[in-house]
Amino acid sequence: MAELYLIRHGQSQNNAFAAESKANTTEETPRTSDPSLTRAGYAQAKCVARYLAQEADKTDVRDGTPVGHGHGIHKLYTSAMLRALETTAPISDALELTPEIWLDVHEEGGIWLDHGDGRGPIGYPGMTRTEIEAQFPRVALPDSITEAGWWNRPFETRENLVRRAARLADDVRRHIAGQESRIAIVSHGTLISLLIQHLLLGQYVPDIRFSNHNTGISRIDFDGDSVMLRYLNRIDHLPMDLVT
Repeated sequence: MAELYLIRHGQSQNNAFAAESKANTTEETPRTSDPSLTRAGYAQAKCVARYLAQEADKTDVRDGTPVGHGHGIHKLYTSAMLRALETTAPISDALELTPEIWLDVHEEGGIWLDHGDGRGPIGYPGMTRTEIEAQFPRVALPDSITEAGWWNRPFETRENLVRRAARLADDVRRHIAGQESRIAIVSHGTLISLLIQHLLLGQYVPDIRFSNHNTGISRIDFDGDSVMLRYLNRIDHLPMDLVT
C-alpha cells in the first residue's frame, strides 16, 4: 500500500489580489509572474507543517489510537514555483526531509504574465538555479534547472496542461507502484484537480473540478492496480481566520 498526499500551496499574493478584485471589480487586479506567499500564506504553511509532523492522519487511527507518528510521510516533492517552495520550506523542516523539485507539478500556464497590451500571456524564465539554491538551500534540484530559469518558454496552453497532467499521473503510478511509502507533493489547485481526475478516471473531464483551499490536503491510496480517494481538501490544521 502506498499513499499520496497532495498539498496545495499557501495563499499567494495573486490569490489575495484575485479575492480583492472580486470584492471590488472597479480596480485592476495586480499580478506577478511568480508570486510569493502572503502573511496568511506563511501562517498556513506553518500550520500544515506542524499538523503533518505532529498529528496522526485520522484515517489511520485504529480503535482510537493513532498509527505511527505524525502523518508518516517519507518523501517530499515540490513545484519549482516560488509560492510552492515557500510552502514546502516549513514542511521539510518539520518532517526533517529533503524536498525535491518535480518540474511537472507546476501550475497551469507556467511562469507568465498578461500585461493587458494585446499580446496575451507572455512566458517568463522563472527562478534560476542560483536563485533557488540561495533562497532554499535544502531543496534538491534536477539538472535541467539552469541559469536560464526553469521555465523560460511560452505560456502553457490548456491542451498542453491536460497532456502534462496525464503524463504526471502515469509517472506517479510508476513512481509509487508496489512501494510501502507515503509521498507528499506540494503543488497547485488546478494541477491537483487535473491529476486527481487522471488518477481516478483516467481522463480529463472539463465539467469536473476538485476544489482545494490553500494548504488543503488530499489523499489518494494505491493498492496494486486499485486507486482510492481517501479524502479531498482537508483543512483541519487551519483556524477559521486562515481559511482562504
